[in-house]
Amino acid sequence: MYSSSVENLIKLFSKFPTIGHRTAARFVFYLISLNNQEIEELIKAIEDIKKVKICPLCFNHFEGEKELCEICTNPSRDKSLICVIEKETDLESIEKIKKYRGFYFVLGGTVSMLKKDDINKLRIKELEQRIKNHPEIQEIILALNPTTEGEATSLYLERILKPLNKKITRLGRGLSTGGELEYADEQTLRDALDGRK
Repeated sequence: MYSSSVENLIKLFSKFPTIGHRTAARFVFYLISLNNQEIEELIKAIEDIKKVKICPLCFNHFEGEKELCEICTNPSRDKSLICVIEKETDLESIEKIKKYRGFYFVLGGTVSMLKKDDINKLRIKELEQRIKNHPEIQEIILALNPTTEGEATSLYLERILKPLNKKITRLGRGLSTGGELEYADEQTLRDALDGRK
């Protein structure tokens, strides 16, 4: 039986994605082993998270005084391309390879077997609006993870976006089925971008 402070922190850590009770307990006992300065650094880092905003155009996270993120305000980006991704970490992976120069849209997840609740949580209406409000967009790249959910989401988006009369492509199959963009190596991502169809 843990103390109430320890139990409370374990409950909070257990809310993190993919973190169970046992891993959460390890986090807490690691924190207990830190000295005061290390704990203060962690507290400050958590406090600083409050400065992070969500870009109203692409839904990526950013900091700063501007209303839009650095990518959306960059005039040298290719306005004809928009890359639809599942989550922010996918954006980071694609940016790292320095091959793609267009814009992004963070969908906010995928659908599992097209459940209505899952579809309603995605930013599909916002994506449609973005494409309608920016006629310079000519190609929509569906860069969703090659998983069952990613595939179902891509098929659903293709159907929804088809009436907008834009070129819709997907990443090439350099990515293994069941894998995630976040963990793909740079060369595989480069090949997938080059081989989009």
